[in-house]
Amino acid sequence: MLGQQFINGVMLGSVYAMVAVALTLSIGVLNFLNFSIPGLFMIAGMATWALIHAGVAWPLAILGALAITAAVSLVVERFTWRWLRGAEPFVPLVSSMAFLLLFEHLAIAWWGSEMRVLPSLFAGTDWRVAGFVIGVPQLVGLAVSIASIFGLSLLLKRTSMGRSLRTIAEDSDTALLLGVDVNRLVPVVFALAGLFAALAGVLFALNYRQVQPFMGEAVGLKGISAMIVGGMGSTWGAIAGGLVIGITEVLSVGYVGANFVDIAVFGLLLLILFVRPTGLFAGLPAGRGGI
Repeated sequence: MLGQQFINGVMLGSVYAMVAVALTLSIGVLNFLNFSIPGLFMIAGMATWALIHAGVAWPLAILGALAITAAVSLVVERFTWRWLRGAEPFVPLVSSMAFLLLFEHLAIAWWGSEMRVLPSLFAGTDWRVAGFVIGVPQLVGLAVSIASIFGLSLLLKRTSMGRSLRTIAEDSDTALLLGVDVNRLVPVVFALAGLFAALAGVLFALNYRQVQPFMGEAVGLKGISAMIVGGMGSTWGAIAGGLVIGITEVLSVGYVGANFVDIAVFGLLLLILFVRPTGLFAGLPAGRGGI
């Protein structure tokens, strides 16, 4: 049972890791905690359900949900960053929180507040390996998470755009002196963060088959916790934090009961911060755990 719970925790943790990476991209490059990301997660999940419910083939529904969420993230960029860049630092933060609330209530107005259930796309396709049950959606989700994270790592390390983003993350003033077009790259950061949140939302919807307008709030809190556990601004730390949070949550459900899940997760968060206040991977340079 422990092994099965561990596998389930890794699968759930990969979703939290992707949300944490989305948050880390914003705070690591722009020093801006984008609270709209849980809303983008929800939009992707709800859009996946809506498109499949409307009869769209599920591969096209997934692509459509990703495209919709990426476009919405660019709208967030325009109204929380580009137009408010000269405002006090807390103003973009509050604006992103307003977008989260706006997304939730627009979803309620359009789809209602009820839980929506997706059809099973891979019914009867579970794999049994060494006594463990592994669902195809879980395998697909884990594979997509790993591929996306390694793709982001290659983008940041091997491309001129990635090097420019890392320069901005280290010192935006220096980046300007080096000729980096910061205004051109900020929408890229928002789009990448939106895509990671969207992928997490789609994978969550396909794995757990339930979506509703407030689904982003709990996952967003776990994503923020994962980012803090791993170390603010550290991509690989966000991934490690997501896995730690996911495994802790599933083990808590299995061994102490669902009522104690949040106590276990946030208690672990406090314990890690007490032992290492900056997180597990904080302060590492780019390429060694940093963005």
